[in-house]
Amino acid sequence: MKKLTEGCSHGGDTMDRMNFRSPNDHWLHSQCYVFFFAFLSILPLSFADDPTFRAGAYAIDVTPQHYPVPMVGSMTPKFAHSAHDPLHARCQVLDDGETQIAFVIVDSCLIPRDVWDAAKARAHKATGIPVSNILGAATHTHTAVCVSAAFQSLPDQDYIEFLKDRIAKGIEAAQNRMKPGRIGYAVGNNPQQVYNRRWYMASDYKLDDPLGHGKDQVRMNPPAGESVLVKPAGPIDPEVSVLAVQSLDGAPLALLTNYSLHYVGGLPPETLSADYFGEFAKQVGHLVGADEASEFVGIMTNGTSGDINNINFFEPRDRKPPFEQIQLVAATVAQSAKLAYDRIDFQDWMPLEMVEEEIELGVRKPTEAEAKKARERLASAGEGPYTDRVLIYANESVKLLDYPDTVKVKLQALRIGDLGIAATPTETFVETGLAIKKISPLKPTFVIELANGYNGYIPTVEQHTLGGYETWRARSSYLAVNAEPKVRRTLLNLLREISDQ
Repeated sequence: MKKLTEGCSHGGDTMDRMNFRSPNDHWLHSQCYVFFFAFLSILPLSFADDPTFRAGAYAIDVTPQHYPVPMVGSMTPKFAHSAHDPLHARCQVLDDGETQIAFVIVDSCLIPRDVWDAAKARAHKATGIPVSNILGAATHTHTAVCVSAAFQSLPDQDYIEFLKDRIAKGIEAAQNRMKPGRIGYAVGNNPQQVYNRRWYMASDYKLDDPLGHGKDQVRMNPPAGESVLVKPAGPIDPEVSVLAVQSLDGAPLALLTNYSLHYVGGLPPETLSADYFGEFAKQVGHLVGADEASEFVGIMTNGTSGDINNINFFEPRDRKPPFEQIQLVAATVAQSAKLAYDRIDFQDWMPLEMVEEEIELGVRKPTEAEAKKARERLASAGEGPYTDRVLIYANESVKLLDYPDTVKVKLQALRIGDLGIAATPTETFVETGLAIKKISPLKPTFVIELANGYNGYIPTVEQHTLGGYETWRARSSYLAVNAEPKVRRTLLNLLREISDQ
């Protein structure tokens, strides 16, 4: 560009020095500048004006403002009368100069799609960020407010409205905090805190299921350290994936981490808590050098942990005082995240790309004979709530009769530089996550589960044949047996699509 303008100017100056005044002199000057600006207009924006990467984050409190509130995460109704620690919606907005995307990770067990859709619509109205560019997910703490009917827990409608509003305001606040920054990612490792919770048992160990199918080959959460244990029925994923943003002067702004751990637990009864997800967010900030006055936001997302928890079944279980295990797990995973953070090669700019697709999946519903038997059991038992597992699942069978034959689920894929992120609205088995990481054209890749809705457990076809709690038909596990291959295939196709951009 410089040479082009210099050439035009130089030619004109030469003509002036020679006192050459042809009739075409002014025409030549004008055509030169017309050519220059026409050439400038067709250049890519990034060539003419280098884009600036910006990022902002905000953690908005979503602790309920009234008590008692119904809790979720149990087969029997429970109510919380206080919060051990605050619940948050941790929000992050990224902008590459052309595309804006938002993450919002909420301290909740599960959030249905209609709640997400409403919250995203409000956020879009306030920020202009397309709804399709917002990824919202629940952490899966089992000590949160119920916002979707699950087993015998009923949602708190007032809290739902409060949560929608707070999610939208949190995204808006994160956008308002955006500033020029640097971004990077790395992958750490922590195998000490994740264990597969589905086990093969000794041949003389009785396995039964509340639906009476009698086909289970594995048990979820067996007695730890007992001789009846044979081996885990699946693998683990120890990766601690880290996506971090800094200000231009190197101050930490946000750190989003992904780890495949269901939750930890170990809290006083009738108490809300963000579980280890919230404690991690607090501890990792100190490790990366964020002071109390900074705008730093730590975020833990749940990976594929449908069959993973924090119990070491190989040894007798050592119970700890309330919240102690949560602190221990958060501390060790935060240390792993810090080690990964220290290896990040931060960049001034990375391209952002995000796509989503809605697919239709089948629903497993009871047969007429099963429905009749379930109704008879409930009629004989009388009104609930029920404590007998057979009655609890009979109630679930009746509830599923009102479900449609198919449901639509939303799947998302993101690209940040060469990093891939997939999102699914299910409690996803670790085999699915490992397969996606292995096959994805983007390296590294990780999966965020319980995103943009809740459609229950999604075991692989092979795990369905083994039975166990995660396969028992209920509103927590109702997708067709062939659902997992369809979800996996769609997510990989989305990752391939954005990898070609």
